[in-house]
Amino acid sequence: MANMAATGIVLCHAPAAFAALPKQAGARSLAFEHMHTREKLRIVYAVGDKYVPEALKKLSHILRDHHSGQVGRMDPKLFDLLYRLKQTLGNDAPFQVISGYRCPATNTKLRKKGGGGVAKKSLHMEGKALDIRVAGTSLTDLRDAAKASRRGGVGFYPKDEFVHVDTGTVRSW
Repeated sequence: MANMAATGIVLCHAPAAFAALPKQAGARSLAFEHMHTREKLRIVYAVGDKYVPEALKKLSHILRDHHSGQVGRMDPKLFDLLYRLKQTLGNDAPFQVISGYRCPATNTKLRKKGGGGVAKKSLHMEGKALDIRVAGTSLTDLRDAAKASRRGGVGFYPKDEFVHVDTGTVRSW
């Protein structure tokens, strides 16, 4: 990982073993830009039906609780959902992350702060939820694609400029 302190951006580079992954048949990749930490990551997370363990670690790191720094284990099915959304939308732009994993203490703090939208038993605490947007794609199109996938929950927050997606039961709000 190369840290560019002057810009606040951390670029994650895969080891040499990862270099060949994008060329393999069935390689699935995603790109992220965390809106709070300014970190960016583009990575192959799976090849065929196998997840790449080192990639999952890097994804959990970039999607950590940006309030506490605590890293949680992200659900790989969430990445499959995002990959499907990327294909459906035809947009290879990075997913802009507003919120990923949240430790219980952060979740409680945000609930007490008010403003709504923070569930007591939030799937963010289980690494099964993300609040996202995608440059070049309207929030409405992102929401509609997520709902059409029928792979979990979808929350629409146009005032806050994000869509919540999770791998829980199929529902929307």
